[in-house]
Amino acid sequence: MKPSSLYVLVAKNKNKMEQKLIITPKTKVLELIETYPQLEDVLIEYAPAFKNLKNPVLRRTVAKIATLQQAAAIGGVKTEELINRLRKEVGQDSISGEVGSQYNYQKPQWFAEDKIVKRFNASEMLAKGEHPVNQVLADLNHLEEGKIYELKAPFLTAPLIDKATSLGLKHWIDKRSEEEYYIYFSK
Repeated sequence: MKPSSLYVLVAKNKNKMEQKLIITPKTKVLELIETYPQLEDVLIEYAPAFKNLKNPVLRRTVAKIATLQQAAAIGGVKTEELINRLRKEVGQDSISGEVGSQYNYQKPQWFAEDKIVKRFNASEMLAKGEHPVNQVLADLNHLEEGKIYELKAPFLTAPLIDKATSLGLKHWIDKRSEEEYYIYFSK
């Protein structure tokens, strides 16, 4: 059991107790579909962007670290609605209260093309089954104040954006198509 996951003990019969995953915004996507395999099709039906879960490379990399809150941002759906749909499918009560997105899609004042000092395309690493988090974080660690790092990815890299934000970096997401995202980071 991982610390970010919430489980409850449920009586299966008189002599057996069973752990059940409670679906929350912090639940990891892979953990969800391993615990409740039937929810994979529900996710795909709810937001077509989740069809990428069928890709074994993305399943091993992104689904392993992405939370449902991040997946909702990737899929362009409201977190609360997604969580409640999944919870309903497995007989859990609805949650309430707005779970907001902290992702910036509006071009910020600090952005200027001539301030970009490094560009990285994550597609090649992802195609090999590797996750670009360590490479990008190493690059961001050397980013000078006021300079910009450009990351190109075939989907919204929500876990990476969350990590960079937690380290004090600003970001801007320029979504050019369903499979082409440019994410800009600055200190």
